[in-house]
Amino acid sequence: MYAIVDIAGQQFKVEKERKIFVHRLNANEGDSVEFEKVLLIDNEGAIKVGAPMLEGAKVTAKILSHVKGDKVIVFKKKRRKGYRVKNGHRQQFTQIQIENIEG
Repeated sequence: MYAIVDIAGQQFKVEKERKIFVHRLNANEGDSVEFEKVLLIDNEGAIKVGAPMLEGAKVTAKILSHVKGDKVIVFKKKRRKGYRVKNGHRQQFTQIQIENIEG
């Protein structure tokens, strides 16, 4: 059984007990969160598709940790102008574990 869920503007394929990284959520570690924006549920061949969301379907997950992603270097240059800018960025992520899929 799996589901396609919209979490923080991105779509994820989730299965029970699967751990995934999503954009940082405003909740503490150890908290349980629910996602109501379920787009599709596949229950061993019986597929339910929402238009655009499924009514009464939800996915519950537990927040495991808040982490930072790998550093991404952003380098800009304009040739022959002496313009060079170097910036770095580390994205904030939340690791969640899917506990239950209802619907």
